[in-house]
Amino acid sequence: MLIHPGFDPVALHLPTIGPLALAIHWYGLMYLLGFLSFYWLGRYRAKKTQFMSPDAMGDLVFYGALGVMLGGRFGYVLFYDFQNFLHNPLLILGLTQTVSGHWSLEFKGMSFHGGLIGIVTAMVLFARHHQLRFTALLDFVTPLGPLGLFFGRIGNFINGELWGRPTNASWGMVFPWVDNQARHPSMLYESFLEGLVLFLVLWWFSREPKPRLAVTGLFLLGYGVFRFLIEFVREPDQQIGFIAFDWMTMGHLLSLPMIIAGGSLLVWAYTQNTLAARLERK
Repeated sequence: MLIHPGFDPVALHLPTIGPLALAIHWYGLMYLLGFLSFYWLGRYRAKKTQFMSPDAMGDLVFYGALGVMLGGRFGYVLFYDFQNFLHNPLLILGLTQTVSGHWSLEFKGMSFHGGLIGIVTAMVLFARHHQLRFTALLDFVTPLGPLGLFFGRIGNFINGELWGRPTNASWGMVFPWVDNQARHPSMLYESFLEGLVLFLVLWWFSREPKPRLAVTGLFLLGYGVFRFLIEFVREPDQQIGFIAFDWMTMGHLLSLPMIIAGGSLLVWAYTQNTLAARLERK
């Protein structure tokens, strides 16, 4: 049985400015690592595929970061914390009041599914601005994202949040501020499967040209399946609990459309590719 180290989520405390207590959190630094990995991998991929100029990656990261941050925050409030938002609208800005009475700016509470909607919206705007085909841009960007998920879930582990359900497994971990039960370290499962494994699969899959939207479809299917399975060992969000059937969580509900859409895109992509090949032979 393991015990969570109880990391301090704050990496560096900054001087207080009026009522606002500033600090650099490990969670934010993990997001920074995710954006940096996106940038460097994107430059490498741009040089190899010649789909776009490597110099445009800085602009792409800017669009993507806004989409992830705004979409992730809005998605969390909408899907997971809407009642608290109605009582305290400042939650949408990540502002929470500390015990000392100061206001802390901390984006604690981000939704992947909201972030996905945000980044797709950002890619629509980027494609229009740079006159790129939107579907081709999606396939270009998709393999770059999972490492950001990897770092984000490590940030969840440092924060000691999104813990799993009780388990008798030898690798079960006690989160002392929750209870004394050994629980699944589900944020590490997500970091490994949705982050590292999905990145390696997509990077390998996209090493050669694939039918349009096949890479995007594989990402949606892969993430949806991994997240759906991990939800069975992840503790449901306390403010929501189970959505239906005494087992379906909000994560299950939001992952189902991804599985359906991903599988459908893969079938459509390869069907279109086969039809195009037959027409060429004729």
